[in-house]
Amino acid sequence: MLYYGFDFCPAFWDWLIQKNDEQAVYKELTDGNDDLSTWAKLYKNNFFLSLDSETVSQFPVVSNWAMSQDYQQAAINQFLSVGDYYLVCHALGNQMTMVTHERPINSKKKIKIPNACQGLGVEFTNPFEMLRSQKANFVLGAI
Repeated sequence: MLYYGFDFCPAFWDWLIQKNDEQAVYKELTDGNDDLSTWAKLYKNNFFLSLDSETVSQFPVVSNWAMSQDYQQAAINQFLSVGDYYLVCHALGNQMTMVTHERPINSKKKIKIPNACQGLGVEFTNPFEMLRSQKANFVLGAI
């Protein structure tokens, strides 16, 4: 919520709803007790997509990739149990670009989204480049 706080950038969240065509991980977002959790619960039926066959077909591909790398078992277990795994499967299965603030790291202790994307041939970008490429325009209204 650092860059897109509900208190000062509500247009970003409205824009996400309007442009939604990617799966997000509802449970992971709603486990908390914060503004993002409240927002996710509010838009559950309008924003979050169900698993599709393209995503499910990538489960073994992404799992096998993670297990074939030189990550610690704890890192693999963690990756396969959180939303990042499903998001990578969705992006791979639906030929989508992953959007993340994460950067690739050289660590055996954690599988980051960009590392999985690089290993699986999934395009990825950061939110700022995504907003530019989509020509998002958040204009300050009259004060």
